[in-house]
Amino acid sequence: MKAHVLENNFGLENIHLRERELKPLGDFEIRIGVKAVSLNFRDYLMVTGNYNPKLKLPIVPLSDGAGEVIEVGKNVTRFKKGERVMPSFSQNWIAKRPHSDDMRKSTLGGPLDGTAREIMDVPEWAAVAIPENLSYAEAATLPCAALTAWSSLVTMNQARPGEYVVVLGTGGVSMFALQFAKMLGCKVIATSSSDAKLKRAEEIGADFLINYKTKPEWAKEVRKITKMRGADHIIEVGGAGTLEQSMRAVRMDGVVSLIGILAGSSKELNLLPILMQNVRMQGILVGGREAFEDMCRAVGENKLKPVVDKAFGFTELNAALAYLKSGSHFGKIVVEVG
Repeated sequence: MKAHVLENNFGLENIHLRERELKPLGDFEIRIGVKAVSLNFRDYLMVTGNYNPKLKLPIVPLSDGAGEVIEVGKNVTRFKKGERVMPSFSQNWIAKRPHSDDMRKSTLGGPLDGTAREIMDVPEWAAVAIPENLSYAEAATLPCAALTAWSSLVTMNQARPGEYVVVLGTGGVSMFALQFAKMLGCKVIATSSSDAKLKRAEEIGADFLINYKTKPEWAKEVRKITKMRGADHIIEVGGAGTLEQSMRAVRMDGVVSLIGILAGSSKELNLLPILMQNVRMQGILVGGREAFEDMCRAVGENKLKPVVDKAFGFTELNAALAYLKSGSHFGKIVVEVG
């Protein structure tokens, strides 16, 4: 079995394709023949040592994947050989709401070996069936980015028809948030520094477009669009670099879902708007398996199609990660495995 392995030091140059032996399959485990994986910015931070510099190496990177069950343990009841599945990001997180710190210790791609391999074994309770309308490449985008967007708008904060949702940028989480928000009957305000990407977001369903390069005080534009009320939900993927604008753009008692740190993690901030506007700041750490199953039912029933920007071959993982870092992508980046 071949696997990409981040070996003795951090850095893209230290990821190598290696041959690895399979361990005996546990009684409650399923063996997945991986067909496709997708990239998240967390993966880039992990392999470069910027996510957890104390991460124990060697490790197989990446968190998202999809494949076919090729073998089951003798006590497995949830899945059968031949079924199409996706492993859960947090292997021990079952319930919809987070409940213990152990969940963070069972995440794929760090600290556990991730999905960048031909075959992987997971507990039967740590996988979800693929919606019938999706290919393996499309399904590989769901476990982290899609579930994070779903948790922001449904599991942790129920978005309602007619509410305004602001999505920052056009990466995987933001595009899923756009699609889910439209599915829920919300109005979506998309931001980007690229007019070309904004045009594509409009084609997917964005109702209002803001180029934050030409309008850096984009919170004012959100206020104008919402008749000075402010947006109900902000999908905040930028971090400290964009949080001040998000706090100015959200309505009184609205929700800012803190997801990423693309624009930095440290900056002096004026927190007074949170107090004066009764703003709710909600950290989002992907989601549990039950929420994952809810989301997959919604994806299947609504025939939602993930936005896949580009697919790389299995030997091109380093190039795929470099492309992710460049920020040129729109939606998700996929690596074909099987």
